[in-house]
Amino acid sequence: MISWPAPAKLNLFLHITGRRADDYHDLQTAFQFLDYGDELQFEVNDSGDIRLSASLAGVADEDNLIIRAARLLQSHTGCQQGAVIQLEKRLPMGGGLGGGSSNAATVLVALNYLWQTAVSNEDLAQLGLQLGADVPIFIAGYAAWAEGVGERLAPINPTESWFAVIKPDCEVSTAEIFSSTELTRDCEPITISRFLSGEGRNVCEAVVKQRYPAVANALNWLAQYAPPRMTGTGACIFAGFETQQQAQHVVENLPSNWQGFVAKGCNRSPLTALASSLNESDATA
Repeated sequence: MISWPAPAKLNLFLHITGRRADDYHDLQTAFQFLDYGDELQFEVNDSGDIRLSASLAGVADEDNLIIRAARLLQSHTGCQQGAVIQLEKRLPMGGGLGGGSSNAATVLVALNYLWQTAVSNEDLAQLGLQLGADVPIFIAGYAAWAEGVGERLAPINPTESWFAVIKPDCEVSTAEIFSSTELTRDCEPITISRFLSGEGRNVCEAVVKQRYPAVANALNWLAQYAPPRMTGTGACIFAGFETQQQAQHVVENLPSNWQGFVAKGCNRSPLTALASSLNESDATA
């Protein structure tokens, strides 16, 4: 049985340029994947039922993006098949690494292949947008500059650094941060070239630091090794290094109540690499 990757992502910066009438935010951000994330396995059957082999603690199955994504693809295609889905959860919840959105994207890509429903990547991305603003980037599968609510994507090629990724002992509510009155929502738009030359920050960071002291403490601690940044609305923070050994040294010295891991930045998603390999094998079989 194939293990399908659901890679983590980092927001290398995050600007909010406005608030829309539907309460979503217009933003600018840059995504890069990591060679680390959750793993999913699928046992396809003819029952039509979708279920998890084990429920995720704290998340009702009906609310889980894994189940919702599978049912959405079923409904869209009229597929009569079902699946039992097994999740190996590695990414911390409430960390800003895109775990739930990545899971949903992997379900759409994997079951589209396994059910042979032949939905294009473009249409899968549109389905994914119904589940969350970040889902299309995981389906597109390349490091990207994103605008709008995150659905307008342009490929970029930032440096594929080694990252030390740290999650302090807290979970951050994305809804709380985006509804905060202190959040900066009027950033002047910047260009890709300005970002690649070093401009850009995460405007959510100031609000998160104020409301979640654990994140502020972690940022201060990581600053002794390299300039720290927060991904998304946190709680995870990260710093880039030239070598795996440098990043590993940071993680090995973490305070005991924090989680952390080392990962390589990837401008092509591990999910996309696997799906392309399987399709190429099928084409030559």
